[in-house]
Amino acid sequence: MKSYRKILKFNTPTRRAYINITRQVEEALHESGIKEGLVLVNAMHITASVFINDDESGLHADFETFLEKLAPEKPYNQYRHNGFEDNADAHLKRQIMGREVVVAVTDGKLDFGTWEQIFYGEYDGRREKRVLIKIIGE
Repeated sequence: MKSYRKILKFNTPTRRAYINITRQVEEALHESGIKEGLVLVNAMHITASVFINDDESGLHADFETFLEKLAPEKPYNQYRHNGFEDNADAHLKRQIMGREVVVAVTDGKLDFGTWEQIFYGEYDGRREKRVLIKIIGE
């Protein structure tokens, strides 16, 4: 069995963002030479997420509305975590959207369902964060 590791770096200019990273994951898969196996894509920060869904702007706006209802950014004093940083809502949003995804690799390609894409979700941006791509297989 072979393995391959790659790090993606992000520094969004806004507090929250959704970035389609499917192409970067496909590039890493191609670089790995692995034809059959699994790809793990993991947000390496506790206020960011990786998830699979449709790449449609209305849906992304719905994510923002949904998450803001569940874990509103303000007022900051509603959270016990806030103090040094006012990012408690970002921790909660990450918990809801998820830390990582695993995708099957079949015949050298990501084995997706219709419309599936991989996204990086940022909930406390304006600083560098990392995403791990780990591929194992043959």
